[in-house]
Amino acid sequence: MAYLWATNHFNRMDSIILIFICLFAGWGLQRVITVPANAHTALNQFVIYISLPALSLFYIPKIQISAGLLYPIGVAWLGFLLSWVFFAGLGRLFNWPKKLIGCLAITAGFANTSFVGFPVIEALYGKEGLKTAIIVDQPGTFVVVSTFGILLAAAYSKGSGGGSGIARKILLFPPFIAFVVAACMNIFNYDFIDTVQSIFTRLGSTVTPVALVAVGLQLKIERKSRHWKFLWLGLFSKLILMPLFFFILYKIILGADGQMIDVSIMEAAMAPMITAAILASAHGLKPRLAGMMIGIGIPLSFITLAGWYFLLKYW
Repeated sequence: MAYLWATNHFNRMDSIILIFICLFAGWGLQRVITVPANAHTALNQFVIYISLPALSLFYIPKIQISAGLLYPIGVAWLGFLLSWVFFAGLGRLFNWPKKLIGCLAITAGFANTSFVGFPVIEALYGKEGLKTAIIVDQPGTFVVVSTFGILLAAAYSKGSGGGSGIARKILLFPPFIAFVVAACMNIFNYDFIDTVQSIFTRLGSTVTPVALVAVGLQLKIERKSRHWKFLWLGLFSKLILMPLFFFILYKIILGADGQMIDVSIMEAAMAPMITAAILASAHGLKPRLAGMMIGIGIPLSFITLAGWYFLLKYW
């Protein structure tokens, strides 16, 4: 019995260990002369063109939509809207450049509900909690980042080309194309054969290592960087204000309770989303700040997550 418990516990934690290994691997590759300075660009494109569409085509056809899913799905949709309003308001008040506003709104607006969220939620709440986490991630975070995320990134990037240019970027964004195909499959209750699904699973599993190595390649901790105050503001918004908003809304105002609610709030408290940082970087929205939001936000989030977990447990 003890052996089985230890084995299951390790299987839950290995994804978290993988996060740090890949992040530090990318950071270490910066010092390898034979690695091109723009190597992260190719890795980002692999994630956008291959890994993310594969995840969408695998998961979305299997989602069962019902009214009971509004709480976990709302974490992504309301969270993104809250972040955009918050940073757009601050940007207008303090006259920030558009790229800074876009970077903070995107990286603080999307939680890492899968690659950090899944192993953490499974470790804390088991398989039942993981079911809720998948709902938060797929019809929630993944859909929003594939639509409104790319819309915001294009709108705040240089040379977006106006409304038609933004629309073109959305329609040609590979994860969005995959989402439309997968959503149609869901509506018509159709899924791929097992062999194809197995291929999508393997391709989708490359997101975490490839994306984190790319983030590590861009991660530069500069003590005199002008990004530090914006970094702490972004992380405070993502790790403290965002889950606090849902805690007050779900627990106090709406009076909701249960594991689904707790998991939803915990997912809102996760570190910034890797895909969101890639999206910001690919559109030239302060790539170094986006990388720091991930590189510092992920390890820091394990401390804040512990606080939110105990608050929810004993509330």
